[in-house]
Amino acid sequence: MSGRFDRLSLNRFSSEDKAVGAAVGAVLAGAVGLAVLNPLAGGSAAADAPAQAAAAKGAAASQTSAKTSAAEAREAGYKVPPRDVKPSEVIKLAQKQVGISEGKGGQTKFHKWYVSTPHAKATAKRDGGFSVKAYNGAQWCDMFVSWLGAQTGVKNMGWDAYTVQHASWFKKTDRWGHKPKPGAVVFFDWQNGSKGGIGDIDHVGLVVKDNGGGKVKTIEGNSNNEVEKKIRDKSQIVGYGYPDYAS
Repeated sequence: MSGRFDRLSLNRFSSEDKAVGAAVGAVLAGAVGLAVLNPLAGGSAAADAPAQAAAAKGAAASQTSAKTSAAEAREAGYKVPPRDVKPSEVIKLAQKQVGISEGKGGQTKFHKWYVSTPHAKATAKRDGGFSVKAYNGAQWCDMFVSWLGAQTGVKNMGWDAYTVQHASWFKKTDRWGHKPKPGAVVFFDWQNGSKGGIGDIDHVGLVVKDNGGGKVKTIEGNSNNEVEKKIRDKSQIVGYGYPDYAS
């Protein structure tokens, strides 16, 4: 796979996107999920992504803001304000991305979007204080999943570029489990599989359906340097993160 995060001398890591932030000697214990945890306010909770964007500018993050304007949402990186979304909508969008591959330097539209968001500055600061430009050409499976959430406005899908932090955030916010529900965010460990822990996670994708027989159908970014449909063994999966989908 291309696009190793050589800026931080992470080319010694063979796992898919421990590349982002993994070289830092001590990664902060709390994961940053865009919809909940504000890394710029001492770990206090914020109600949504635009609140976090405001905090990045020095404004106070509100825990109770119920509505977000379209302009605030766009400034934070959303295409639309957070809203009630069914899993089928996210899966449909993911299916439309199948076949998109890396361009020059390993770059994709998912990199371009992530770097443009204020959240990129927060995760870059969390993982060592590097420039957000260092995300360009880096491993992008989690940027792809995060982009899906931003485009559809799913609540509490979390945004990140580092799978370990993203999975940790799901667990910390009681959105973690072991059932492959449609629309769930699925985390893989190629070495230890389901016996591995969150700290060993290598890759992330989106669940399309539980095929039964120990198999899960997924859509994943940065799989052979493109967005692909996959059939995965459950034995490869550490766990699942569950966004707040509409019923």
